[in-house]
Amino acid sequence: MRMHIKTSMVCLLAGACMLMAGSAEANKSSVVIEQPVKFTENGKAVLKCTVSHRGNNFLHHTEWLRVSADGAEIARWDFSWTGKPESEVFTREITVDAQKPLVIQAEASCNIHGSKGPATLTLMPPGKTK
Repeated sequence: MRMHIKTSMVCLLAGACMLMAGSAEANKSSVVIEQPVKFTENGKAVLKCTVSHRGNNFLHHTEWLRVSADGAEIARWDFSWTGKPESEVFTREITVDAQKPLVIQAEASCNIHGSKGPATLTLMPPGKTK
């Protein structure tokens, strides 16, 4: 019986060490809005948001990506352990009407560690100045 308890304790400690090592390599989800922004002929802007997060697996992954324009949500992707992102670095595209200047914010969050904070871009339509 004592041998069983010792074996269980060793396994428990080894498992805890492995979990701590895995979380030491993990990080918060971050997002970058790629520049330059591509504008279409009909006044739309194609935004590319690239999310980075080390450790995407069924227990630990990017949980969501949100994009807003002037404070209003224009796109959102939700992920789960059964529908996690395709890789540690992934891109999503959004097309937005860019007839006027817009403040674009994109943010992603890890289901365990949270977000590194939003990326912000002031989008100026071609030919416009502040």
